[in-house]
Amino acid sequence: MKSLKVGLLGGGSWGTAVASLVAKNTDVTMWARDKDTVKEINSHHTNEKYLPGATIHKRVTARHRIKKVMADADVLVMGVPSNVFREVLEEAKPYIRAWVPVVSLTKGLEKDTDLRMTEVVRQVLPGHPVGVLTGPNLSREIMAGQAAASVIAMEDEIIVKQLQKVFNSGLFRVYTNDDVIGCELGGVLKNIIAIAVGMGVGLGAGDNTRSALITRGLAEVTRLGVALGGRAETFSGLAGMGDMLATCISPQSRNHHVGIELGRGRSIDDIISEMVMVAEGVKSAPTVMALAAKHNIEMPIARDVSDVIAGTRTPVQAFAGLVRQMAGSESDPG
Repeated sequence: MKSLKVGLLGGGSWGTAVASLVAKNTDVTMWARDKDTVKEINSHHTNEKYLPGATIHKRVTARHRIKKVMADADVLVMGVPSNVFREVLEEAKPYIRAWVPVVSLTKGLEKDTDLRMTEVVRQVLPGHPVGVLTGPNLSREIMAGQAAASVIAMEDEIIVKQLQKVFNSGLFRVYTNDDVIGCELGGVLKNIIAIAVGMGVGLGAGDNTRSALITRGLAEVTRLGVALGGRAETFSGLAGMGDMLATCISPQSRNHHVGIELGRGRSIDDIISEMVMVAEGVKSAPTVMALAAKHNIEMPIARDVSDVIAGTRTPVQAFAGLVRQMAGSESDPG
């Protein structure tokens, strides 16, 4: 393990946190687009823009050029937002050695293609083993040393067990799963439900309403996830319910924050303009609704969130529709 080298592309909060975790096991070189961030990580072992007050493991080295990161990497970890994922991967492609596994940290879908990030990897780097690390993982808590659990999903049983050792670290427990589709979609779809729950909070809804939205939201997520090839049981685990709970209730959640601000009457453009980090649910909502329509899946909560983001409905109108919706059997859609 000591000789294994990990290259991580992305200098945001989660990418930095994962780099610091992995550094407890092996050497990590990470790429950040911002030269000041690279200098800060190497000089002070901090990344105040994204993780204020946190100390990064000293075995993490930062670089501004992707070529320098990929030169000796035995594992590539992708920690960039979905809107630049393909672009960054294409830039890394000339420098990555054959058969190096690629692990995605990104919880989003590619705009226009509707592809998951692992599908993007397969297009850009055919033949490379590809997987996803996902779960209820809030970067600041993990950097503070609090216990957490995650899932690494990959189809190759041998490689995934070796990667489990790379990411498993102290109080950060990593489980394996071969349902790549389900695990990846769990991380993507819960962001939209988190916006819905946040809108409820912003509008003054109580815990009963929040609990109902989370539970019915999980049903929506599971329906679409299974239709797209995931396994139902995956959505009851860390990558599904676990991640949804963390994202829907934590004040650290970017998507939850977006929902709260929408519920308070602010415009989506104003909210996003003030955020340092990306709220993937905002970008994924239209794509998710297109997939739901394609597979004839009812997703009333996600639909209302998408409408509010698009500006065709107000949060008050959307939330009133959800609350008043006729209840049928709990096993029925809607």
